Amino acid sequence: MFSNPDLLKFVFGRLTLDAIPYHEPILVVTFIGVVIGAIAVLGIITYFKFWGPLWRDWICSVDHKKIGIMYVILAVIMLLRGFSDAILMRIQQAIAFNGSEGYLPPHHYDQVFTAHGVIMIFFVAMPFVTGLMNFVVPLQIGARDVSFPFLNNFSFWMTTAGAIIIMLSLFIGEFAQTGWLAYPPLSGAAYSPGVGVDYYIWGLQVAGVGTTLSGINLIATIVKMRAPGMTFMKMPVFTWTALCTNVLIVASFPILTATLALLSLDRYAGTNFFTNDLGGNPMMYINLIWIWGHPEVYILVLPAFGIFSEVVATFSGKRLFGYASMVYATCVIMILSYIVWLHHFFTMGSGASVNSFFGITTMIISIPTGAKIFNWLFTMYRGRIRFEVPMLWTVGFMVTFVIGGMTGVMLAVPPADFVLHNSLFLIAHFHNVIIGGVLFGMFAGVNYWFPKAFGFKLDPFWGKMSFWFWQIGFWFAFMPLYVLGLMGVTRRVSQFEDPSLQIWFIIAAFGVGLIALGIAAFLIQIVVSFMKREELRDDSGDPWDGRTLEWSTSSPPPDYNFAFTPVVHDHDSWYDMKNRGYARPLEGFRPIHMPKNTGTGAILSAISVALAFGLIWYMWWLVVVSFVAMLVVAIGHTFNYGRDFHIPAEEVTETEGKRTALLAEQV
Repeated sequence: MFSNPDLLKFVFGRLTLDAIPYHEPILVVTFIGVVIGAIAVLGIITYFKFWGPLWRDWICSVDHKKIGIMYVILAVIMLLRGFSDAILMRIQQAIAFNGSEGYLPPHHYDQVFTAHGVIMIFFVAMPFVTGLMNFVVPLQIGARDVSFPFLNNFSFWMTTAGAIIIMLSLFIGEFAQTGWLAYPPLSGAAYSPGVGVDYYIWGLQVAGVGTTLSGINLIATIVKMRAPGMTFMKMPVFTWTALCTNVLIVASFPILTATLALLSLDRYAGTNFFTNDLGGNPMMYINLIWIWGHPEVYILVLPAFGIFSEVVATFSGKRLFGYASMVYATCVIMILSYIVWLHHFFTMGSGASVNSFFGITTMIISIPTGAKIFNWLFTMYRGRIRFEVPMLWTVGFMVTFVIGGMTGVMLAVPPADFVLHNSLFLIAHFHNVIIGGVLFGMFAGVNYWFPKAFGFKLDPFWGKMSFWFWQIGFWFAFMPLYVLGLMGVTRRVSQFEDPSLQIWFIIAAFGVGLIALGIAAFLIQIVVSFMKREELRDDSGDPWDGRTLEWSTSSPPPDYNFAFTPVVHDHDSWYDMKNRGYARPLEGFRPIHMPKNTGTGAILSAISVALAFGLIWYMWWLVVVSFVAMLVVAIGHTFNYGRDFHIPAEEVTETEGKRTALLAEQV
């Protein structure tokens, strides 16, 4: 029989009332805001009786298009959370001068910058990228869905579960105070005995399952489900970048999983993989985490390159210049991304020969990237350029990314890196390429493919407002950090003694304010567009006169995408079809079988959150119960899955008849 303290420890593990941060005013206000927002959302869903459709048509959906949209929604939600951390940091650094400690205690500031990095990389950029690949790739290759539709649903909900675990740390316990890569020994049990690093580990492990499975799924889809005639060298460039991206995911994310598993054993079982005791080595962790971490940079930016290729060709009214060289450059970047990881720690004593090798390979990887820039410029040369919102994001990217790339070449020189490493110059460079490359690419992609997803364009006025606030705000926010880095100011510092530095941080805070207006304008753009959707609707089926196969379907596409499998003759497939006087059949459509929706993915992800929560707080009974529940649900799913959703031939004929009439007018 348990004594009372033993029973409490058995039930709650490390969880006590002290884990609730009720003494932190910022967190209390945030919690109240989240609760009010949640009640408002639940009230709206209940008032409009949306619970049924929400569960049936979205949460349980295995349709790649809806899953892609949900990924993007998750990314936007987490962008608001991650950007709020950026605002907190910039305000703190702008006021913490002349003896002022600011308003964030050091332990809270350390959690904020760690959470900012983790959220922006894993739960903003990754869902954005995965969502657009999910939505677009099957449409571009002429497939009705991805290879494994249920796995796609499960992947999304596991990514969402990881985001939920990270968000839980805001209100129950704390988050890691280690930086977004959690280097040991700081992340070991001796220096981080609390739950912060455990939240970090299990949030990333759960989300990593979804990312890895999504990568396998998309590789299988691209390799095995292309339309007849679509050889590899006739695939759209975005599909090529998606293929290379998912090869990198499948090759690199297991390394992250194994690295975090070893760190977990150090923390939970007292092993010594990453300590200086008993044969361990902290440098091994740093090598492993960057063998994953540098390909991760290209996992994020390669799909953005694919988006820019589609956008430039469309809005220049020309075929993409140098298609083959774009494909080869993408593949070269994919390979070289694996042999440059050590430039992230030039200063850690590897020696001149090793540093020279990795410095040279880092400079070499800039060559195929530069080739892409020139190809986009040559595509624009003498083209009929239309500066629609996606094209604005693309032109803004070219300017911003080239400058970020040049500063990256500076950091690839080991002697220069010894001076600039761990300074705010490095922070400015990283944001220069990730914001200027990845986020600008994602906003271009959302504006470009939104009409395909919903049947109407996004409002151009608010889209341009968002672009200009982001573009101008970026330079105000990060150019001062280049200056401060050259002055020797290190990153991750919350208080400063030199008053001459303050003006630069104030300018950077002003820039963050402009970016906040850019995010607000983007949200307003979405709301206004839905309110004006009839005015913004374009019934041609191809509002941008796009050049790839997805534009041959209606906007939005039906559940089955294609009633018949298209035949491809050129890498500009839809453009080629239109030039050939492309015609579609008007009758003879057969019934179509599509995979049945299922809630198993959402249920398994909810159990994963419970399992991770138990591991974080040492609630071993919850760990056992959750693990058994996962097995039961997974086994039960195998008996229910496989019953197809049936679309009668009459419904297909009616839908395709309307679509054919519209496309005939356009051709």
